[in-house]
Amino acid sequence: MKSSNTLSLGFSPCPNDTLIFYGLAHKYVGAEINWNLHIDDIQSLNSLAITNTIDVAKISYNAFGHVASKYVMLGAGGALGRGVGPLVVSREPLSDLEGKTVAIPGSLTTAHLLLRLSQPDTIKMVPVRYDMIMPSVSSGEVDAGLIIHESRFTYEDLGLYKYIDLGAWWEESTGLPIPLGGIAAKRELGWQRLLRIEEIIRESLEFGQQHLSEANSYIAEHAQEMSAEVRQQHIDLYVNDFSIDLGPSGRAACRALLELSAERNLIPKVPQDLFLTA
Repeated sequence: MKSSNTLSLGFSPCPNDTLIFYGLAHKYVGAEINWNLHIDDIQSLNSLAITNTIDVAKISYNAFGHVASKYVMLGAGGALGRGVGPLVVSREPLSDLEGKTVAIPGSLTTAHLLLRLSQPDTIKMVPVRYDMIMPSVSSGEVDAGLIIHESRFTYEDLGLYKYIDLGAWWEESTGLPIPLGGIAAKRELGWQRLLRIEEIIRESLEFGQQHLSEANSYIAEHAQEMSAEVRQQHIDLYVNDFSIDLGPSGRAACRALLELSAERNLIPKVPQDLFLTA
């Protein structure tokens, strides 16, 4: 069991994450732990978990499926919901994706997993950093792009067309909310310590919500020229009741995604104890 009072924590620069971790990052909550912060894109955070080199991190459920034997999913801080899924967009309207080249935001993203579950195997997938996917589609470098985060609010501004909403596909197929990412923590930290970490993250989210005007400068600092309107849309969409606690439907959605993916041999078979429980 790891006993050091210093823990590494990774989260993305997206507004939902910087709101959730504002209180923790500024030592308003969880100050008994010395947090070594890593703020990076989701694919980089996924890679840190895959290599077992970060203690606590926001990662995609696709990546979690590969590391669930060493990490457990916490109940707070995640991104789940309805109407929040990734989109496939194109420069011209498409009738199908057969044989098309599609830019994806990383092979370990949940978006990629949903694309594999829902679309033909003949798609050629090209990894592209998430904020460069729409420019790649606009320029004609690829036939279509799999977009995540704030891109769902801005793709029409670039004259792009929606081919499919993969979140809507998932909801219609399963009746469950779409699980995008969550906070995974090393099992070796020990259950009681993990419960405290989960509590700190929940406290940090509540602090950020109660002090949004103060948190806004921190959120904007990391939001990559995103407008205030888009930042707020992002928060409204991705910070919700599931961010406070996964609850039964959130856990059911996560388990369904991972088990369906394992059946298709897209991820390893996952353990039964996926989630932190009191």
